[in-house]
Amino acid sequence: MTAGAPGEPSAAAPLLDVRSLVVAVRRRRRLWSSAALLGLLGGGAVAVVLPQPPTATTKVLVARQEDQPNDPGTLIRTDVALLGTTRIADAALRSLGSGERPEDFIREYEGVGLTNNVLQIQVTGGSEAEAVARARALADAFVADHVRRIREAADAEARTLLDQRDRLRGDLAEVNKAIGEGPSGDGSKASADTESLFSRRAELTSQIADFGQRAAEARIGTPRLVAGTQIVDAPRMVPYSLPRVAATDGAIGLALGLVVGLAVSSVGSVVADRPILRGEIAANLGASVVAELPRRPGGLLRRRRRVRAARERLTASLVRAVRGPSEPVSLLELGCARGASVIALDLARALAAEGPVVVVDGLPGPWLAERRAEPGDPVVVRGDQAGADSGRERRLGVGSVAPGTAWTDLRYLGTRTVLVVRAGHGSAAWLHTVARQLAEQHIAVIGVVLIDPDPRDRTDGTLWDGPETARRGGSEGHARQNGTGRQRTERLPLWAARVPDSDQEAR
Repeated sequence: MTAGAPGEPSAAAPLLDVRSLVVAVRRRRRLWSSAALLGLLGGGAVAVVLPQPPTATTKVLVARQEDQPNDPGTLIRTDVALLGTTRIADAALRSLGSGERPEDFIREYEGVGLTNNVLQIQVTGGSEAEAVARARALADAFVADHVRRIREAADAEARTLLDQRDRLRGDLAEVNKAIGEGPSGDGSKASADTESLFSRRAELTSQIADFGQRAAEARIGTPRLVAGTQIVDAPRMVPYSLPRVAATDGAIGLALGLVVGLAVSSVGSVVADRPILRGEIAANLGASVVAELPRRPGGLLRRRRRVRAARERLTASLVRAVRGPSEPVSLLELGCARGASVIALDLARALAAEGPVVVVDGLPGPWLAERRAEPGDPVVVRGDQAGADSGRERRLGVGSVAPGTAWTDLRYLGTRTVLVVRAGHGSAAWLHTVARQLAEQHIAVIGVVLIDPDPRDRTDGTLWDGPETARRGGSEGHARQNGTGRQRTERLPLWAARVPDSDQEAR
């Protein structure tokens, strides 16, 4: 990764970096995998603790006068709605001899339209026999109600037709009476009136016959509809398998838990804005990543050996970096106090071969001062005792740049520093704060040691030409003036192996 000089236009950062989001979600796999596991266990527990009550089912064939081949299902939905009324529920309860309220009974059954003419009824009960009896009573009550409505509709239509026929018969009687009395005048007008009366009588006679036939047809179709509405599938119990239900509920809970866990991880990663990739951390700190180490070396013996070898290479690289200049060097940690203390002890042991070394412990916790000392370990003093040394020892400070740090005290630990940062611990805003504070204290950053990196990270964390804002103080020997008056930081690459937290080869 190359950072341009001041004044050069930089590429606009994307609103949402999908690659960083995927890495952040993957690193939170414990969260979403725990949520998925919790959903799986919760779904299985619900199936065991709240088993499905005994359920019976039956199917009813519904015949109607209004049936059409292209009906979109409106009629069967009407039947389903009628099944859920208190009238049918009350009729079924009366046939069962139950004193249960119809409003309560409605909640214990449901109807589903399988086709335009087939209605399925499912009923729950306290036992299998009770569920089957309830299903039979509901089906009979629905069939009886449907037949009654068919007959009432047919009777109402027939009565309407017969009433219209009787009215026409009254009109016909008046016409016949007028024809029997004869015309009141003579001539052509009387002849025309007589012809009109005969025409009216013929029309009324035809209408009376038509209404009579239609009334008869209205009652003729009723038996066919009544016979067509019947129970086609006798009430029977719905098969119930606890392992299958538990597996189904567990799968649903697993999917819901996984979705919720991934959503929480994604939203948390975006809101927290904690850089994880090498390139992002290097860009926010304005310093090159010189080495990577896993947070915990646990695992196979082969991986432990790789981590140990990487620590040795890191120590050798840091020894070459701090050897020479007389300025004291410090290790400043962010989210990895234990890792920084281990690296500091390794570096102090390596420097002890060239002369006495004093480790100044500025960590907030008991990582160094209260440890169990081993033979050959360097002298460790607290920060308030740092002024008691003779001045001939090489000082190696260990401190922290976590929130709450006393920035003015960092320069007493060392004017040059190596930042030991755990990936994903500090937010981008805090990394900028650390870089700005170190620059104000004129503390030169030698490099960054990244702890717990992403094993699939392929971004570059080297700043070959850092901008003016990325400089971290230092002496004039580390900077030079270029032709435009800008200062450019000269950095020598520190070679250290990257140790992935997996079985892939270190490079």
